Amino acid sequence: MNIGIQPASLTTDWASGRVDGAGVVRARRTIGDLHGLFTDEAARAALPQDRLAYATECAFPVAEGTAGGLFWGTTIIEPGLVGDEYLMTKGHFHAHADRTEFYFTYAGEGLLLLMDRARRCRAERMVAGSTHAIPPDTAHRTINIGSVPLSFGACWPSDAGHDYAAIARDGFAARVRRIAGVATVVAA
Repeated sequence: MNIGIQPASLTTDWASGRVDGAGVVRARRTIGDLHGLFTDEAARAALPQDRLAYATECAFPVAEGTAGGLFWGTTIIEPGLVGDEYLMTKGHFHAHADRTEFYFTYAGEGLLLLMDRARRCRAERMVAGSTHAIPPDTAHRTINIGSVPLSFGACWPSDAGHDYAAIARDGFAARVRRIAGVATVVAA
């Protein structure tokens, strides 16, 4: 029997993290999209609102909510500061709190900020090659603390869902600030 060999439907550049292929969904978040995320709102408002903060490239091979399915994607966070805070993602819990997610860093330097439901925070350093298991019921946000784009991949269950509202309402209990030139995790 000759079933033939087909090319991969999805490719990932392991140096940059760029994802390509049929059905890849791309999204961009600008400084203007991040209203209310940074402590210094005046500093955010003073920046060009169309400036790119981060972008995502994701593959969704099954419908959202499909049990047993997986999603795959890359986030690239630009370097820079808003006031004394580094550019970062919004952060979220999973709607299905018992789901785990994995991050793996392609390039750049960052921090993965994790917070449990008791609002206890910890941070893990992200560097090329680092892999991070995000436990169930844990909010997660990524911060670019370097001078080049931070590129990292993610793989998560297609039925995990996202709860951005809890973070938008209550924020994280810790922030990452540049203090005396050093990325420092401080209480919010």
